[in-house]
Amino acid sequence: MLLIRAIVRPEKSPVVMKDLFNAGFPSVTKISVFGRGKQRGLKVGNVTYDELPKELLIIVIHERDRDFVVETIINSARSTPKGQAGDGKIFITPIEEVYTISSGRMEK
Repeated sequence: MLLIRAIVRPEKSPVVMKDLFNAGFPSVTKISVFGRGKQRGLKVGNVTYDELPKELLIIVIHERDRDFVVETIINSARSTPKGQAGDGKIFITPIEEVYTISSGRMEK
């Protein structure tokens, strides 16, 4: 299994979640976060905003679904057809074990 963490623009979060749901991946955790990427924030006049609002979407998937889910997120999260700075990042981490709290059973 894989843990996917996608950091996306707040206005794109509902679109990504809807597209994941429609693609058969309804289980997503969403957290409001602040940060900056390579663009080092946003400068307006003399003021620099170096903590921009983003949404962190967390989803656990089977390894066989990796490419499909990543493609779905990328296509949904881009702010232009080719994308632009600030659209976000996707991080993928292997998961060793997953337990359901209510049953205490390990999932495979």
